[in-house]
Amino acid sequence: MIILKIGGSILTKKDSIESEIDEGNLKRIASEIKSSIDNSKKDLVIVHGAGSFGHPPAKKYKIGEPFSKEEYPEKRIGFAKTQNAVKKLNMLICDALIKEDLPVVAIPASSFITTTNKRVSEGNLDRFNKFLEKGYIPIIYGDVVLDNELEMAVISGDQIIQYLAINLKADQVILGTDVDGVYNKNPKTHEDAVFFERFSSLDDLDTLEGTTNVDVTGGMVGKIKELLYLADLGIESKIINADIENNVYKALENEELKGTIISKN
Repeated sequence: MIILKIGGSILTKKDSIESEIDEGNLKRIASEIKSSIDNSKKDLVIVHGAGSFGHPPAKKYKIGEPFSKEEYPEKRIGFAKTQNAVKKLNMLICDALIKEDLPVVAIPASSFITTTNKRVSEGNLDRFNKFLEKGYIPIIYGDVVLDNELEMAVISGDQIIQYLAINLKADQVILGTDVDGVYNKNPKTHEDAVFFERFSSLDDLDTLEGTTNVDVTGGMVGKIKELLYLADLGIESKIINADIENNVYKALENEELKGTIISKN
């Protein structure tokens, strides 16, 4: 089984004031996934980020931060707005995948995951396993969920990946981002950034905050932390640049391409 995560920075125009899909990237990636499925039958779970749809309302309403009883009504509205925004994005992504004759079925994190202090503490994957058994492709996304301590929290696609990879016993995790992989600092702002073909420790980073823009889900550092945890359990991951044509296809087919392998070996 492969878990494929496509970041919100690839599927949406993340810096846009309005929630805006990147139709070119979405259509291309959907086609690449279809080509790989047709070429070699495999169990696949797709995870996508929230991008310019989910991050603005989550940030505006400070979802995941402590609040008073008087603030609860407004926080509930913020929760609802954030959830609705990511559902809209998911619908657009599912539409593109279904147009490629891919049998995707959306499973919102808020429907089966509960967190405690922003970490997954409860979840039921019976629905995932049932859909996989029947040949569907489950698709899940960064979302807002109920939290036992904070009442509500943002759960990133990267934390979802970790949970799914462990509990579904994934063979491979692929992370599609807007950079070639892991650098010791942000390659978009530092010409001297050093690229890692293989990465095994956060100690190799010059500055944690400087690896990419940090958003409500933690940016690149958040992604790496989740994948390093999987590496400790023997699950290897690869970070690739999904902005480059055919990279998603090559990664799914285990073909050679530039990217960073996250492992402890």
